[in-house]
Amino acid sequence: DMSEVVNTSGKRKTAVARAVAREGTGKVRINSVPLDIVTPELARLKMAEPLTLVPEKAAKIDIDVSVAGGGVMGQAEATRTAIAKAIVEYYKDEEMELAFKHFDRSLLISDIRRKLPKKPLGRGARKKRQKSYR
Repeated sequence: DMSEVVNTSGKRKTAVARAVAREGTGKVRINSVPLDIVTPELARLKMAEPLTLVPEKAAKIDIDVSVAGGGVMGQAEATRTAIAKAIVEYYKDEEMELAFKHFDRSLLISDIRRKLPKKPLGRGARKKRQKSYR
């Protein structure tokens, strides 16, 4: 009985993506928008990466992703992590997990980089107010 439902999540900066995978016909929706018409294109390609790695497996499940917080690319990267995790967990396939990890850059591990805290005398974490030696 493969009609199980798998819930996963992915994070990047302040974006959080929650994915639901169930058996189906390869439909992928992001915030109930079909993946094929997501813009900008760069974000769409990023989200589609886990699907392009295992197309024959991805075609047998439907994935619904709801993503909130952060910006466009942060959401895209959170989404691809959620999707990749969902596929791996749905099939419980060690080899696929390894393939993802090799291709990786954060397909299965959420990337926890954040903005450095701002320091005094600066406009940001590293930039400082200019000195003048006149």
